[in-house]
Amino acid sequence: MGLTIDKILVILVIAMFVLGPQRLPGYAKKLGELVRNVKRMADGAKDRLRDEMGPEFDDVDWRQLDPRQYDPRRIIRDALLEDERDARSDSRQSEMADAEARRRITPQAERGAGGALMFDEEAT
Repeated sequence: MGLTIDKILVILVIAMFVLGPQRLPGYAKKLGELVRNVKRMADGAKDRLRDEMGPEFDDVDWRQLDPRQYDPRRIIRDALLEDERDARSDSRQSEMADAEARRRITPQAERGAGGALMFDEEAT
């Protein structure tokens, strides 16, 4: 699906017939200048991004941000697995908090000053 050498050669042959031998060198020169300008602009943007991000620029995984790596199925699967991991983590934390609360409550803490159990009459 990509641009292969065969396709480039076909494009060059068509360009030679369409442009003719007189105009072809001028357009080739313009194409070369365009490629150099695009490369210079890309390098400038990369340098500016490095200056603005600082030391975190080197920590970024640029392969992960490559649009050729875009796979909707993988993105959805990772998002669902991440949600599942977060849910498990949240449930573990709440179970640990409940266990900690149960451990802190002793029979003596539930009793009032007279030794009678404390409860809310309106709630029962």
